[in-house]
Amino acid sequence: MSETSARNLPVVEGAAFTGTHVPLIERYRERLPFAPGDPLVSLQEGSTPLLRAPLISEMVGARVRLKLEGANPTGSFKDRGMTCAVSAAVRDGARAVICASTGNTAASAAAYAARAGITCAVIVPEGKIAQGKLAQTLIHGARVIALQGNFDQALTLVRELTDTHPIVLVNSVNEFRIEGQKTAAFEIQEALEGELDALCIPVGNAGNITSYWRGFTEVGMAPRMFGFQAEGAMPLVLGHPVEHPETVASAIRIGNPVRWEDAMAAARDSRGSIRMVTDSEILAAFRLLASKEGMFCEPASAASVAGLLKYGAEGAEQVVCVLTGRGLKDPETAIAHNDGRVIPCPVELEAIEEAVLGDGS
Repeated sequence: MSETSARNLPVVEGAAFTGTHVPLIERYRERLPFAPGDPLVSLQEGSTPLLRAPLISEMVGARVRLKLEGANPTGSFKDRGMTCAVSAAVRDGARAVICASTGNTAASAAAYAARAGITCAVIVPEGKIAQGKLAQTLIHGARVIALQGNFDQALTLVRELTDTHPIVLVNSVNEFRIEGQKTAAFEIQEALEGELDALCIPVGNAGNITSYWRGFTEVGMAPRMFGFQAEGAMPLVLGHPVEHPETVASAIRIGNPVRWEDAMAAARDSRGSIRMVTDSEILAAFRLLASKEGMFCEPASAASVAGLLKYGAEGAEQVVCVLTGRGLKDPETAIAHNDGRVIPCPVELEAIEEAVLGDGS
């Protein structure tokens, strides 16, 4: 792999930014492993909305809010951890980063490496990455390797590679990723003044549920953690790895999570659970969020809402569902699994009237 020199990155000082959106590390520096003077690689991530979900609230009999992590710069929660992982890599003199990915980690790593001026390589399962995520990764200039295998095999190989080469691994096995992602819990604590009974979250490689629980415990909160895996990729539910994971929710198509024990501990210690939702339940929640709540998320994100709808609030009065990525990450699934259609129409007023006002049949 060719290496490029990291840019002479300036130290980001909060006072230098106008408005209220301060880069994540600067905002929470006292709770993160960074000192004043450390170079920070930021795209002004974090500070994502916490949106009320009135219809879902009515359906489950609780006050439900959606944490919109798709509002991060590359469109997913991965940016929280990546600003920390890449900043630490640059601080330590790294000239290259690498990851295995189902898509979102690749896009985020590529963007932050581009910002830092260092090399990025990503290993993705061949034919198993959504086009929106692949497009992001390529346009940011990363070297993309399509492995003729699955994510778990890709991660095993990149871990072996980084053991013998001076390349920084930025998957969630990297502690800086967990440190950055825990800040979402800080934002929820601030917005709800600590009043939260349950958090619903998709579970793939299990870094995010691990991060949220770490963040909540650091601020003295203990909401029940409800993690949801897809039926075809539910190793934590089954209690053993899944050799060939399959699900429409590509971001959680993982058969052997690297944060397995941490995720199980988060569920156990919070009096929560990790459960299964089917692809049909994920897609139903996916469509419901878009058509009734105005939230277009990627399919994996909808697993949090699918789980809440399937199992109920279980006595929780205040619930947050994490929507991990925006819908444009995976346009193919949105087009293939929806109830609408594009109506062809000639250039005639009567035809337009029929198309707009007719019954659509």
